[in-house]
Amino acid sequence: MAKHHHDRGKGPSQRQLRVGELIRRTLSDVLNRGDVHDPELNRMSITVGEVRTSPDLRVATAFVLPLGGEGRDEALDALRRNRHELRRAVNKGLTLKFSPELRFALDETFDQMDHTNRLLNRDDVRRDLGEG
Repeated sequence: MAKHHHDRGKGPSQRQLRVGELIRRTLSDVLNRGDVHDPELNRMSITVGEVRTSPDLRVATAFVLPLGGEGRDEALDALRRNRHELRRAVNKGLTLKFSPELRFALDETFDQMDHTNRLLNRDDVRRDLGEG
């Protein structure tokens, strides 16, 4: 008796969004405080832009970007290397039945915003928008 078939294709549920935001805030705090025993990771300033959870809340993907966008691969490697410790630290701050597996991906939204801003500042685009 599956009762969630009507939810398909509508995007994340309120619960997914709420849990994702809780994980994002908790993960940000853990990274800011340097709670992980990895000097390399603690030296990095990493922004957690968004966390998306799977419908069953068992997997949480954190979209991250190192400050200034430099050293992306190193940041991802450090996060992945410490994912078990990060998972434990995050789950201490949450009251879920089970602790979601943490995955990490680069947050590309900043790149897209930069690209959009560069486009909007081009003379020909400004002229087309009637601002020139």
